[in-house]
Amino acid sequence: MRDVQQDCFVALDFETADQGRDSACSIALVRVEEGSIVHREHRLIRPPRRTFLFTSIHGISWSQVAQAPTFAELWPELASCLDGARFIAAHNASFDAGVMRACCDQAGLRPPSQPFVCTVQVARKAWNLRPTKLPDVCRHLGLALQHHDALSDAEACANIVLAAVSETPSPGR
Repeated sequence: MRDVQQDCFVALDFETADQGRDSACSIALVRVEEGSIVHREHRLIRPPRRTFLFTSIHGISWSQVAQAPTFAELWPELASCLDGARFIAAHNASFDAGVMRACCDQAGLRPPSQPFVCTVQVARKAWNLRPTKLPDVCRHLGLALQHHDALSDAEACANIVLAAVSETPSPGR
């Protein structure tokens, strides 16, 4: 895991309302500096459509987000959480990266410049785990998880990176 330096990174998780990648209804960011979680942020987002297909998965409905800010209104105040971060960690990072791109595109905002690191791949490389669904990795590491709660998922991703880095021997050891 030496290729993933962990001096400063942000773990991120989105929950979406429907199949559209622009339908983020919840976001969580967990900032890690020098091996410790220093900030947690969780916010609800009003997606561009009232259609909620995944309420049974994450428990979020239109009535909970109807008065929430849109991504365009919310992201400018959250983006500073990424300042100085080397990368963004997410489980199944291609999904969260796609949601970030779609939401930024829809809002006319520039997406973050940091690369995404996938904690599925981190877990496979560090512990040769299969399957690597988030609950499986958390069970392996003894991490608490309320799956599909964005803050719990993001914090789990941060802890997966931290665990992988701490278990990797330094060069020369």
